[in-house]
Amino acid sequence: MNNSHCYRILPSALIALLASGSASFANDEASLTESIEQFFSGADLVSGPNVVDCTLSGGTETSCFSITVKAAPQSYTPGPWCPTNIADSAEAGGIWLRDGEVHDVDGAFIANLAEFYGDSEWQLFDKDTGNIRFTGSLEACQAAARPDVDPAYQNYCVQCLPEYMPDDATVTYVIPVEPQPVRRSQPTNFSGSGVAYNGIKLDGPAPLDAILAAHTIAPFDDCGGHVNPHVGYHYHAVTDCLTPAPATFGSVHGAAAVEHGTQIGIAMDGFQIFSNLMASGAAPKDLDSCNGHDGEDLAYHYHAGAAGSNAILGCLKAEAGCTLEDENAVCDASVRPPRS
Repeated sequence: MNNSHCYRILPSALIALLASGSASFANDEASLTESIEQFFSGADLVSGPNVVDCTLSGGTETSCFSITVKAAPQSYTPGPWCPTNIADSAEAGGIWLRDGEVHDVDGAFIANLAEFYGDSEWQLFDKDTGNIRFTGSLEACQAAARPDVDPAYQNYCVQCLPEYMPDDATVTYVIPVEPQPVRRSQPTNFSGSGVAYNGIKLDGPAPLDAILAAHTIAPFDDCGGHVNPHVGYHYHAVTDCLTPAPATFGSVHGAAAVEHGTQIGIAMDGFQIFSNLMASGAAPKDLDSCNGHDGEDLAYHYHAGAAGSNAILGCLKAEAGCTLEDENAVCDASVRPPRS
């Protein structure tokens, strides 16, 4: 890669590098990848970061960084999700989202679902024993954790466990180094919202309507995450489990980054994602429909939605990169995979 190409792809990264005292290496691809590696030092990193050619969702051909990770948080153990009996306390289950609110999935919550949703068809537990029906195998998980829930698993608490994933399962994120803004914002239900500094996917909205239509509950753990057989462990909500990242990566840096709270991740379009609230505890002002904003001398960035919102980001303001199962695949986000 020649020097002129490095200048072309690094503007946002250069700002962060300058702020961290790395100006002398600003033109060096190794410095860029080192900065990214520092940001993701809390992840189960398998390979990368590397700078690669990529085609974004709008067809722009540019340079991206690529990291391959295992979907395994290093600072806590995921779960629990489903309680096993209606007498169980909140410690035995996870959380559920409704109308912007977060609810503990304890035994009483499961027992009260018919009243909670005003629908007498809800019945996830045995009336005689109080035992809750939950998916307890990979086969049950695969049948229940899909949009067209197998009828045999209606009125179940759906949980897929991390150990159901193959030992060698990885996820590769290919994200533009320099965001490429679009005129019309893009939904996150295809690309996801981004990736957290611990290597866990920040997903788009959970398909709550499809889940509830089958009279199933697929709880998130207290960190806002659950597992499916394709992505592994991933987040649909951001709670207080994501502490400050090991480093800041992106255009908002220094005092501005501190003021805007905790950087929790990088969006699939390359913009930074900060915590829901500012460092002062106040809500950020003037957020757009994507949960982002900028200001005088302040680059555009996102703030994660409130935990109960089922929207970590409302949309993306720039072209998205790729989430790949094969780390050797070439990112072309402009081509949608066929419907299965």
